[in-house]
Amino acid sequence: MKSKLTKKTKFIFITGGVLSSLGKGLAAASLGALLESRGMTVTFQKLDPYINVDPGTMNPFQHGEVFVTDDGAETDLDMGHYERYTNAVMTQVNNYTSGRIYYSVIQKERRGEYLGGTVQVIPHITDEIKHAVLQLDGTVDVAIIEIGGTIGDIEGLPFIEAIRQLRGELGRDYTLFIHLTLVPYIKTAGEVKTKPTQHSVKGLLASGIQPDILICRTENHLTADLKKKIALFCNVEPESVITAIDVDSIYEVPLCLHEEGLDDRVLEKLGIWTGAPYIKPWEELVERIKNPKYQVTIGITGKYVDLKESYKSLHEALVHGGIANNAQVDLTYINAEDLEEGDPEQLLKDCDGILVPGGFGSRGTEGKIRAITMARENKIPFFGICLGMQLAVVEFARNIAGMEDAHSTELDAATLFPVIYLMKEWFDFRTGQIETRDEASDMGGTLRLGAYPCILKEGTLASKAYRQDEISERHRHRYEFNNMFREELVKAGMVVSGTSPDDTLVEIVELKDHPWFLGCQFHPEFKSKPMHTHPLFRDFIKAALKRRMKEYEEPGAIKVER
Repeated sequence: MKSKLTKKTKFIFITGGVLSSLGKGLAAASLGALLESRGMTVTFQKLDPYINVDPGTMNPFQHGEVFVTDDGAETDLDMGHYERYTNAVMTQVNNYTSGRIYYSVIQKERRGEYLGGTVQVIPHITDEIKHAVLQLDGTVDVAIIEIGGTIGDIEGLPFIEAIRQLRGELGRDYTLFIHLTLVPYIKTAGEVKTKPTQHSVKGLLASGIQPDILICRTENHLTADLKKKIALFCNVEPESVITAIDVDSIYEVPLCLHEEGLDDRVLEKLGIWTGAPYIKPWEELVERIKNPKYQVTIGITGKYVDLKESYKSLHEALVHGGIANNAQVDLTYINAEDLEEGDPEQLLKDCDGILVPGGFGSRGTEGKIRAITMARENKIPFFGICLGMQLAVVEFARNIAGMEDAHSTELDAATLFPVIYLMKEWFDFRTGQIETRDEASDMGGTLRLGAYPCILKEGTLASKAYRQDEISERHRHRYEFNNMFREELVKAGMVVSGTSPDDTLVEIVELKDHPWFLGCQFHPEFKSKPMHTHPLFRDFIKAALKRRMKEYEEPGAIKVER
């Protein structure tokens, strides 16, 4: 295996200890941003220990959002962090799960590729993991590999063993181990405790891995004495103990880690020489986030509102829209089920804009439709994404086009007006092939996934936002706009502003005589970045700001309340 390597790519492996959700993904993305600021090329990979083949069929309450790549991979939400912080573009090879690894090994066994041998975790599973990692060799200067879960998890052991083996095969000059851990502050005792970190590193050592760098998540800066103590008990240099202090904005993390010297230490350990980092864009970004001129409130009506991670990319894209408009965006999450019984005007009265995001299933559907009705009737800027776009079509069909029973067949199979339906055949412009599906298809991997082209209609909100005729956006859905009702809906005042190149798939709809009302079948949030705001989010926040301005005599009155 070693002789086949290009020796052009160095690998950084990031593990986590003590507990989950410490921010390994953000740490990896921030390190990638710092390395890019020095002129290096980077890519990422997330290795998730759970048995699902991919997160596509997992409940958002358990896993958070599913991030979709251009090539149609349904991946972990950390892929979104990687793309937002760097120029790296994620694909199928950037996210593997235990399920995907085991599935591949079992298929090989069934084909007889192991020549009758006994298939075992070592070497067969670990070899498959190493093969997945080494696909990245030669593609970039540095590949950052994040191991999901926490040290000590049973399902994560094969991944830890695989990266231990890679250190032996690639050598220290080409591998680096970073361990992210927690250093809690115990308020009742008034002390910072290092014991959880010591035990976490001990667990890692028991698996044969000595971390090179420790990133310590903490509420307060670690003193020099604390760093020395951690270094002593964890067998690293004090300079390799990095404070990862809690910050107000996640976009401060690269600057904080740079101030702690993480990028310098990584380069030193890997024997890489680069020029000084160019971090001014990050400094300017944080300055804009911390000192906005205006303030705007957006209401998000969904059914996963109790777990904000379910809408992670959406949340960040709205923040990006605020950055582009020099505004602080306050997000109000409204449970769609509350809107079914409550008064929409009361629940949404403080919102300058209303957004209905994607989702699956019937729960909360009528509440979302009531929110859309309020936005349409009261001229409140509205943005519908995926299911949000479909329900905007349903609402318009019912209340404007006279189709009283209109619905999606996903939610009401017996509806007399199936304005949204299961399209069983369509042309995939990426592969040049006809794709098919039906009600009996597997749930996983059968959606319209990944990037598809879209042609925009001149003079529409979409065209003005993108400032180009053709775009490419990422999809994740099974149901489509029903062209049988297209002519009738257009006659009633709906504008079809974006379609597939062959005009068979409706991608964007808008309404006439409304300040800003747009629904899109795709997920624009997956392509928004803090320094490159997606045009639809930029214009949506701009429209919401304009609405808010009308409540004041002077535009300058919409200052941020401090």
